[in-house]
Amino acid sequence: MASINLKGSTSGEITISAPAVAGTNTLTIPASTGTMIINDGTGSIEVPAGTTAERPSSPSQGDIRYNTTESEFEIYNGTDWQIVTTNAYPYDMDFMVVAGGASGGYRYGGGGAGGLRTSYGATSGGGASAESAIEASPSTVYTITIGAGGSGAGAGSNTYGDNGGTSSIAASGMTTISTVGGGAGGSDYGSPTNYEPGVAGGCGGGGSGGGSGAATTPGGAGTSGQGYAGGTGWGQASNNAGGGGGGTGAAGTGATSPSSLGHGGAGLSVSITGSAVNYGGGGAGSTQSGLNANAGAGGGGSVRGNGSANTGGGGGSGRDSTPGNGGSGVVFLRMPTASYSGTTTGSPTVTTDGTDTILKFTSSGTYTA
Repeated sequence: MASINLKGSTSGEITISAPAVAGTNTLTIPASTGTMIINDGTGSIEVPAGTTAERPSSPSQGDIRYNTTESEFEIYNGTDWQIVTTNAYPYDMDFMVVAGGASGGYRYGGGGAGGLRTSYGATSGGGASAESAIEASPSTVYTITIGAGGSGAGAGSNTYGDNGGTSSIAASGMTTISTVGGGAGGSDYGSPTNYEPGVAGGCGGGGSGGGSGAATTPGGAGTSGQGYAGGTGWGQASNNAGGGGGGTGAAGTGATSPSSLGHGGAGLSVSITGSAVNYGGGGAGSTQSGLNANAGAGGGGSVRGNGSANTGGGGGSGRDSTPGNGGSGVVFLRMPTASYSGTTTGSPTVTTDGTDTILKFTSSGTYTA
């Protein structure tokens, strides 16, 4: 019988040197009740690899190999070769979801921004703590929906404009992450009974002027964990002033006199792309005397101006004309580049920051982990 020699080197490696004889050379390790250590935690074991045609002719139960024809590990169960299922590890995927902003009011309230939820950084919308990242499961399809901005009611309209649309991330096996569209600004057109409060939403719309006999009209409420309320409107006879739309980072300013200004609330600053950017600014309010307030940083619309696209900004007050439309929403996903699959629909913008890859969805689509 041929012998097998163990040879050590000065580098500390031990090599098994098999004799150059025909046939199969077998190294048998006797059964033991103890533990056999093959290698430490930084190494690996290389198993036999070959094509389907190169399988052993007389395999034994428990034999394992890598099938290069099928690109699969396989094990012999005593009767057949069976695939050893291997799955990639799940990984954390940060997100930010911003809904569409609302339109402003014909008179004089600013539109509320779309609600914002995020796992990136310390803070989410409305002053809430950042949420937990998504545990992305390989092969799972994550469906992204982008909310549209609300459309402003035309000049002379005594109706509210439109709220913003919902944005979301949905997938099998997870609770849908959804944000509420912004609430429309108060319209304040017609008789004193039509002086309207702002509408509730992800961020609330600003209240209209109070009108004769009514000193204030409230702003719309924001959604907890997503955004702030709109500012209160003020009115007295023909001296009305609207509140600013609520933002994701601050409430809209309330009007307290005919000459006070209802500024849009600021959007929340988030660095999910690698740079600090405000998202979800509230729309500017205005006064009957012709004064214009400021829009909230983060895409809020100035008076008669639209909220910026893909920021969720609220539209500005119409100030006796057509108000601004709300800005559409946006969704970001951020994950380790080593885990990024590259499989998407909807043409998201793909960028990198350090060791992470960031997807920016400005229209609806999917990401397959």
